[in-house]
Amino acid sequence: MLYYLFEYLEKEFQFPGASLFGYITFRAAVAIIMSLLISTVFGKRIINYLRKKQVVETIRDLGLEGQQEKVGTPTMGGIIIILSTLIPVLLVAKLDNIYIILLIVTTVWMGTIGFIDDYIKKFKQDKKGLKGQFKILGQVGLGIIVGATLYFHDDVTIKQQLTQTEKQELVVSGTSQVKQFKAEEKSTKTSIPFVKGNEFDYADLITWINPNLEKYAWVIFILVVIFIITAVSNGANLTDGIDGLTAGTSAIIVLTLGVFAWVSGNTIFSNYLNIMYIPRVEEITIYIAAFVGALIGFLWYNTYPAQVFMGDTGSLTIGGVIAVIAIAVRKEWLIPLLCGVFLAENLSVVMQVSWFKYTRKKYGVGRRIFKMSPLHHHFQKLGHHESKIATRFWIIGILLAILTIVTLKIR
Repeated sequence: MLYYLFEYLEKEFQFPGASLFGYITFRAAVAIIMSLLISTVFGKRIINYLRKKQVVETIRDLGLEGQQEKVGTPTMGGIIIILSTLIPVLLVAKLDNIYIILLIVTTVWMGTIGFIDDYIKKFKQDKKGLKGQFKILGQVGLGIIVGATLYFHDDVTIKQQLTQTEKQELVVSGTSQVKQFKAEEKSTKTSIPFVKGNEFDYADLITWINPNLEKYAWVIFILVVIFIITAVSNGANLTDGIDGLTAGTSAIIVLTLGVFAWVSGNTIFSNYLNIMYIPRVEEITIYIAAFVGALIGFLWYNTYPAQVFMGDTGSLTIGGVIAVIAIAVRKEWLIPLLCGVFLAENLSVVMQVSWFKYTRKKYGVGRRIFKMSPLHHHFQKLGHHESKIATRFWIIGILLAILTIVTLKIR
């Protein structure tokens, strides 16, 4: 909203300083400051309100150290993250940008699913919350919306770099200024790390059978989007088990995706790094700035000892947003590396459950790989304090983020 106001003031009245809102960097700085202030200043009021309404955590005894001290801590604190993100975005982002629209829809959609889950747990006294099939249905629904929009919307395009031969042909033809990119085009291409050419086309998954099947590439693309959104949102949900772990790890992941959004939407950097140029995707930087600010502000109250938990309202939203950003900037193949902490948490649960069922069927008694899953509980059982576990997972997250950024130049 402020973007359009200052754009009008600049055009009509040449208002001093109004042109600043035309710069991504300035609006990103405004967004992160606003989200930090909202989450820290108003976060306390929201926590007090949740406590007043008895929206507090009831702990299932798992035999973990310090577990009983968490009883009575307010939950559903994901509301702080959502509000602290959406308010700055609505104020300083371009609201007609398709990527911003998708991220707002994702935030509200996943936040609603998480809110319903938390509401059932707290007010309907059902510890299981929203049934698993309904959660999956909601994630699939979002995947269909995001996938279909990214495939069919006219504003979702890429620009391929010209080859040296094509540049020379332009010079020979008398073109005064050599272009670096071809015209915008619709494409199902995405970036893939550690591979020469750095690109992969989802259409290739079916066109090898028959080239005419390319018109059905949207089916493959939407299925991939559904899988990624479901996997990442559930990974974030499983990671949310100790104070500060999910919020801190997610801030690192989102900040890294901000780097990719910035360079992918900038002609100079994308040309220099020889990566795919995605017109209009740089606006995501505004959303990312607000989201990072909201996560850091939430950490003010969520680090040990936590004054509030995010609940599924926060964790499902975080996972969904990360997935959609990665897909939008066409870096979803980097998720296993960048979101390595989420992946490890997910795999620990899958491995634990699978091995337990297998050994129970074979030996009559189920056996475990870890002392407890998800993985962070395993380290708690080993005697590590949860603040130490969270901090070390953050460090691992930073290392993975650095490796992810390095892939820009490793082909």
